[in-house]
Amino acid sequence: MEIFKYMKEYDYEQLLFCQDEESGLKAIIAIHDTTLGPALGGTRMWTYASEDEAIEDALRLSKGMTYKNAAAGLNLGGGKTVIIGDPKTEKNEEMFRAFGRYIQGLNGRYITAEDVGTTVHDMDTIHEETDYVTGISPAFGSSGNPSPVTAYGVYRGMKAAAMEAFGSDSLEGKVIAVQGVGNVAYNLCKHLHEEGAQLIVTDINKEAVNRAVENFGAKAVETEEIYAVDCDIYAPCALGATINDDTIPQIKAKVIAGAANNQLKEARHGDIIHEMGIVYTPDYVINAGGVINVADELYGYNYDRAMKRVEGLYDTCTRVFEIARRDNIPTYMAADRMAEERIEKMRKTKSTFIQNEHHILSRR
Repeated sequence: MEIFKYMKEYDYEQLLFCQDEESGLKAIIAIHDTTLGPALGGTRMWTYASEDEAIEDALRLSKGMTYKNAAAGLNLGGGKTVIIGDPKTEKNEEMFRAFGRYIQGLNGRYITAEDVGTTVHDMDTIHEETDYVTGISPAFGSSGNPSPVTAYGVYRGMKAAAMEAFGSDSLEGKVIAVQGVGNVAYNLCKHLHEEGAQLIVTDINKEAVNRAVENFGAKAVETEEIYAVDCDIYAPCALGATINDDTIPQIKAKVIAGAANNQLKEARHGDIIHEMGIVYTPDYVINAGGVINVADELYGYNYDRAMKRVEGLYDTCTRVFEIARRDNIPTYMAADRMAEERIEKMRKTKSTFIQNEHHILSRR
């Protein structure tokens, strides 16, 4: 791929290639934008088919983090790391120690965290070499398991979407179809059950389904049946791209709000559901509880402070809906616009400050 052409087109700041022959480390750090602050984004370890595929993933994911952090109101930019290798067989202590030294060398421009293929233990190993890492063990002052916090943020965002669609944010009596009942979704179901919602659930893991049925009185359906059930809210909480040409004609819900990443298979699917009058809560906005939580570690983790910010996702989602109405655009576009407006305001502020500094210096 033409790397500089791609970086210029999407305004990336930095792309770093890190290797350590002794440990087998092959890492790519992509820093998209640091206008709002240092770049924060996780480290993913994956068996990429090619180096080009790894580069594209790092670039794509780092840009996504810029928007996610900006939309969440964090004073952080977007970055991401990918490590090329099999996370099941190729990890070693030396690899993550070496990687930690590379992060330390960036002197705070990039802060990492756990992602697909990496663990809290891996973050602890990185922490041996640098302080620019979040999601470490609670023994080191971290926030611990992010799933309950992410779930609470999704719950708050879902209530905001209900207000937009139904004129009330009460979920009592609402029928909510939850696709996937993993750690985040299970905690989400707990909140929904406590408020009196009626749950329909599905998951390829039958034990997870049975747990939701037993604990929350949920109704279980087969995985392919979840799209067509009669419900008020569809909550995608497993795989991405579940909003697509095949599923959209089946969806009866008035609201789509869930924890999964990349819910729209293509951007045009966001246009289609907008035209159908479905209130869609963009995924990177509603599921930002996890990154808000780990970002609080940068100030010395305080649970109450972090949860107050996560609670604010209600207002963030409401703001997305307001922009969508203001500009007559789908909500997925409105979320991008909200993030871009915040970044642009800060960029102008910084530019004005630098110009004033130069003006003062020139007069001396």
